[in-house]
Amino acid sequence: MEVLRPQLIRIGGRIYRKNPIQEQTYQHEEEDEDFYQGFVECAEEPCDGYEVVQTEQGFQCTVKAPSLLYKHIVGKRGDTRKKLEMETKTSISIPKLGQEGEIVITGQHRSGVISARTRIDVLLLTFRRKQPFTHFLAFFLNEVEVQERFLKFQEEVLEKCSMDRGVDSSIFQNPKKLHLTIGMLVLLSEQEIQQTCEMLKQCKEDFIELQELVDRVLERFQASGLIVKEWNSVKLHATVMNTLFRKDPNAEGRYNLYTADGKYIFKERESFDGRNILKLFENYSFGTLKLNSVHISQRFTVDSFGNYASCGQIDFS
Repeated sequence: MEVLRPQLIRIGGRIYRKNPIQEQTYQHEEEDEDFYQGFVECAEEPCDGYEVVQTEQGFQCTVKAPSLLYKHIVGKRGDTRKKLEMETKTSISIPKLGQEGEIVITGQHRSGVISARTRIDVLLLTFRRKQPFTHFLAFFLNEVEVQERFLKFQEEVLEKCSMDRGVDSSIFQNPKKLHLTIGMLVLLSEQEIQQTCEMLKQCKEDFIELQELVDRVLERFQASGLIVKEWNSVKLHATVMNTLFRKDPNAEGRYNLYTADGKYIFKERESFDGRNILKLFENYSFGTLKLNSVHISQRFTVDSFGNYASCGQIDFS
């Protein structure tokens, strides 16, 4: 069934189907040069949507990408770039590692330049998805009333449910970091942070109602490629208890299961029995507050108020 219904990936207005069998053969980074072959462009999408300019040397197209992803276009010993150039009959210029700029594709034939651009986009998207999340869009829940009600909730849970397996003070969220998450982001350069800030500002005038706001903000960021689509609608929630907090008070849910280089690691953790908590506190009120701003928050940071550091925000009032 995976062959008959492959995963579809949208890149720059085109749709690609992802070959699950090919991806299963992927084992090591040195095989990057073969990985793009697992993607085939869908026929119903136009193939000529890129901006290609004609020059004295032929045709040229540029690709904006953060420098952290350049190595996946170059490949081990430059093999990926060489193979792309050979198969598309193009020349691909990539800035040096650590230098932000543009990847420049030149060739005698327009079709070759477009083919190289398509394959580069697939590689960039593939390895962007392997990067650990760096930021997230969120509403802060840092009103005094909410924090006080949360601490009261913690006190009552520990009083009434402390005998339940795994329930102790170590699994509760830091009240200063309470927030509603809209979506997780991978921002790999200052330019991408600025792009995110500008996109958030564009959303301000378009959306009003809360669920519509978060759904449509997420939709716009998904279309840009900055957020990977996982659900059709945002499931608004605030994390109040998590077993990851036992060993790491700064842990951030399931997104903490990756190393700095994006490799998945398994963290064995002690679960807890939440049945009594759900039964006793299913209608617990944490107070009221106005959600008057959306923040681009950076993971694993703390501002002067004890919340996550904000890289940008929009205010509604």
